[in-house]
Amino acid sequence: MGEVPAKAILLIENDAEQAHLICDMLNVTSSNTWEITQVECVIEAEKTLASRSFDVVLLDLGLADIQGLKEVTQVRAAAPRVAIVLLSSPDDEPIAVQAIQEGVQDYLIKCQIESRELRRALLNAIDRKAIEEALFIEKERAQVTLECIGDAVVCTDISGNITFLNRVAEKMTGWPLKDALGQTMAEVCRILDAVTRKPILDPMAKAALCDQPGTLPLNCILIGRNGQEVYIEDSVAPIRDRQEKVTGAVIVFRDVSATRALEDKLTHAAQHDSLTGLPNRALLSDRVGQAISLARRQKGQAAVLFLDLDGFKKINDSLGHSIGDKVLQSIAGRLLDCVRTPDTVSRQGGDEFVVLLQELHHPEDAAITAKRLLKAVADVHSIGDHQVYVTGSIGISVYPGDGKDVEALFKNADIAMYDAKKHGRQGYRFFGSNTNINGMDNQSLEQDLRRALDRNEFRLYYQPKLELNTGAIIGAEALLRWVRPNGEVILPAQFIPFAENSGLILSIGDWVLHEACAQAQAWADAGYPAKTVAVNISGMQLESRDFLEVVLTSLNATGLNPESLELEMTESVLMMNPESTVPILRSLKDHGVQISVDNYGTGYSSLHSLRKLPLDALKIDRSFVRKIASNPYEKTKVSVMISMGQSLNLRVCAEGVETAEYLKFLSDQGCDEAQGYYFGRPVPPEELVNCSSHLDVLAVQ
Repeated sequence: MGEVPAKAILLIENDAEQAHLICDMLNVTSSNTWEITQVECVIEAEKTLASRSFDVVLLDLGLADIQGLKEVTQVRAAAPRVAIVLLSSPDDEPIAVQAIQEGVQDYLIKCQIESRELRRALLNAIDRKAIEEALFIEKERAQVTLECIGDAVVCTDISGNITFLNRVAEKMTGWPLKDALGQTMAEVCRILDAVTRKPILDPMAKAALCDQPGTLPLNCILIGRNGQEVYIEDSVAPIRDRQEKVTGAVIVFRDVSATRALEDKLTHAAQHDSLTGLPNRALLSDRVGQAISLARRQKGQAAVLFLDLDGFKKINDSLGHSIGDKVLQSIAGRLLDCVRTPDTVSRQGGDEFVVLLQELHHPEDAAITAKRLLKAVADVHSIGDHQVYVTGSIGISVYPGDGKDVEALFKNADIAMYDAKKHGRQGYRFFGSNTNINGMDNQSLEQDLRRALDRNEFRLYYQPKLELNTGAIIGAEALLRWVRPNGEVILPAQFIPFAENSGLILSIGDWVLHEACAQAQAWADAGYPAKTVAVNISGMQLESRDFLEVVLTSLNATGLNPESLELEMTESVLMMNPESTVPILRSLKDHGVQISVDNYGTGYSSLHSLRKLPLDALKIDRSFVRKIASNPYEKTKVSVMISMGQSLNLRVCAEGVETAEYLKFLSDQGCDEAQGYYFGRPVPPEELVNCSSHLDVLAVQ
């Protein structure tokens, strides 16, 4: 081992005998631990300290030139980072004690000094000074950090009184630190719920009381001293001493007003039609859901009116899209004039509008409104120098008779609208027996649906789902078809609403789950590439008491790995009754089943609500994908949807991919998965297997 470097001591002593005694005491050993430099006065000491560094200064308080604390002050000024030990007479001990309080490390009584005590005092003083310096540097670093970060930092003591604010906190609260010290947290940081305007309980007091970190509720605002309001997000934690006893709390918060404004802007854009400013399908779905809840509580009714313009394409073709857009804006304004304040007029895209009538007393009231809407549309539209005439057809569905959820009401109003067009246009039709398949009445249709299960007339077709960065098939969506004895293939939109209204959807849903799981297991046994099978779940299925048991029974009976099953549910279904459905979804997730949001963007859900759901994926609705080739705004919307989904650590799948242009845009935006006619239409299971190699080539081109 190497020799320990000698400690450099500056001895300030004008008594030669005392100085000699000190040197003898320090050099009593042969280890040569001390390097002693002696001066006789403070002035000489200042010059020496300016020319070289020392580990410790040994200062006699009884110097002839300067005495007492003044000489200590001058030495500290000359070498502020050097440890100081005083030599004091018994009479000067009170001065030495006072010097200790002002930063001197130690003192010794001259007539009582022993060699060992002297060496110990000097070494301890050097160590204490080093610790003080380290603590000072650490404190300074922490102080600089707190002042430089972009977040506000506020500290309180155990009583909830302010002990510290950094500069950002001073600026946001409007309270300088000198004014805030000793004030309560509630006085300096007034935090309210942005919606109710009720005060939020002191988060600092809660953190200190519960001895655990926490956060403010979402949607909080900080009221500054000058009344200015800012949205904030925060984290709170208790402060503990060395014995882990809570001594106060610290809150770190940031101004998220700009983020909230951007999110509100994006939310508005995602919920409103860019051309007319009317609510789009996403916002309308939310309002229809609210109308259903209100009607259910009040045992009332609500109606959905689906309006499609007749021959609008001719206007665009003959007069141009600019005139066509102005006509749509004119129609939007007239439709708004025809409804009450609680009602909603929405544009679905193209030349389709949907009107929600709330608190309906009689279905006939919907007919009266429909006539008013048709007349408003048919009146001449003066667009510049053009006199434009256009008509419309309306389909009407009424809650609860024509559907008990959002999707059913939309589907049935759509069916009724097409029936209205068949009957001569510029008219309206209610959903009912006249819109059933091939003119069958409800009773006949229900009987045929029941027989379809017994006669094994249902079939599952499968549409492949691809991973965009590899082009590989990673799964398939199971799509139901009704193949009638005469060979007619009926799509779900034509019979599912009736199955839901009659309750048959539960039996059909059970069959679909079991059949899809069995097929997926058969593919797995054969080594085929489709790794997951996706099954659509209706709101009635999700709300049924034995839904969880049905899913697990299908998995157990077929032997399918739960991770190979993906359940798809629309936003409206997921948001219908989250208090009861979220526990079911979590249980499914615990078993390994995947959950995805189907037709994302056509319902209403915020980032906050999605965060609460145990999801794996979002599927962007085909209506958005279809528009990306012709509308830059829609490109932005789809890009935002992809970013939002991935920010929640969800896979994002785009539906309705029909062209190479769609595929390239989605790939460029980092979309994870896609399905659509570009890769293949829904086909029987054996055909999906036969086309797998072709799909791989298409996906990577």
